[in-house]
Amino acid sequence: MQFFNAINLTVPLLASATETVDSSMVIASVLLSLVVIYFASKVGGELSNRVGLPPVLGELVGGVIIGISVLHLLVFPEGGTDSSNSLIMTFLQITAGLSPEATPQVFAAQSEVVSVLAELGVIILLFEIGLESNLKDLMDVGIQAVVVAVVGVAVPFAAGTVGLMALFGISPIPAIFAGAALTATSIGITSKVLSELGRLNSKEGQIILGAAVIDDVLGIIVLAVVASLAKDGAVDVGNVIYLITSATGFLVGAIVLGNVFNKTFVAIADKLKTRGELVIPAFIFAFVMAYFAAIIHLEAILGAFAAGLVLEETDKRKELQKQVIPIADMLVPIFFVTVGAKTDFGVLNPAIPSNREGLIMATFLITVAIIGKVITGLAVFGQPNINRLAIGVGMIPRGEVGLVFAGVGAASGVLSKPLGAAIIMMVILTTFLAPPLLRFVFPESTTAATLDGSDDTSLAVAAATHAGALEDSSDS
Repeated sequence: MQFFNAINLTVPLLASATETVDSSMVIASVLLSLVVIYFASKVGGELSNRVGLPPVLGELVGGVIIGISVLHLLVFPEGGTDSSNSLIMTFLQITAGLSPEATPQVFAAQSEVVSVLAELGVIILLFEIGLESNLKDLMDVGIQAVVVAVVGVAVPFAAGTVGLMALFGISPIPAIFAGAALTATSIGITSKVLSELGRLNSKEGQIILGAAVIDDVLGIIVLAVVASLAKDGAVDVGNVIYLITSATGFLVGAIVLGNVFNKTFVAIADKLKTRGELVIPAFIFAFVMAYFAAIIHLEAILGAFAAGLVLEETDKRKELQKQVIPIADMLVPIFFVTVGAKTDFGVLNPAIPSNREGLIMATFLITVAIIGKVITGLAVFGQPNINRLAIGVGMIPRGEVGLVFAGVGAASGVLSKPLGAAIIMMVILTTFLAPPLLRFVFPESTTAATLDGSDDTSLAVAAATHAGALEDSSDS
């Protein structure tokens, strides 16, 4: 009886919703949005790749061009924009007969669908990164890499958070979020340059790449904690301790679970004979883990990352990685382009007096981002004649990891427009600066003479593999 009552209650609701929003127009608007997103991601990615920069930067810039800052092709209501500013809505009115009265509802529905696809994209991105983060390598990177990673997270986070609060009067939650965005390190960008310079197997290269791998894990924990704080809207020390403990315990539990679950997962996959026999169970597991992370007040992306760590230990890892790539190719670009599209760089226009504080804020974040990572080289001990400046410079680029922070912050609504744009500027500039700076501190003319002859190259090889995976995810 309750079942039939539920049907009677639900059907009128669905009917009224259908009358309010023309579903065919919503589908048309989403399809046009995806055309614009994919076009911007490919053009931007290809151009970026041709000048020797990570394709993910091109995707971000492509999003900026089609978004609220330039062309207004892809805009979202949470930025204070209405349907009259969307060129996609205007195009539908001209070509598909969308009425002006129905446009606001279609615009809201289209924006919600694209935002959900973007969130799904970042979940899959973190699952993919987890698949490439070898647990044994994380445990074997050595004390030097651990120290560099911890300093590289703690110093920028503390300096950025305290500086924003003291100098700009930013409230604690947004300041903490911006400080957290400063902690990231992009292993893909650094490893590519180190490989080109022939320094991948040097002592400096091993420490840089090992620390960047650890940064991946620390960064995800920090992001989970900060995003949860943003939801609660207040800084509670007890809650912070709970979140840090929960996030750490969640990852440790995933590692323990991996030792038990690996063989079971492989056995299940071997018995399935229809299409998707491997990738579908993997995504079921990833989404279940993401769900559990969400219900204990962590971020869903932490659960997806933990699921990747677990499945990385299985015998099906390489096959699974290959099957995940095309799915990531479809969804991950939506996330990066959407981050760029939502960023309004107009709030940093120095010609407008009220915007100058935002520009100064961006300059402050960029300065902290660079100095906060460069000094990590000073934390290296017991290594005579090592290039500490090169280690610090190698930790500078934020790349795709920094964009994840910016995207989650924008989606949560905790960041103001100037602060969100300042974070994006920080990510772009640190990523652009890192390759030439690395070439400066590692002169190519002396590369061959100064390469380290250490027998322990397993870390560098593993990190290079991880870096390649992140480059693949960035290419997506």
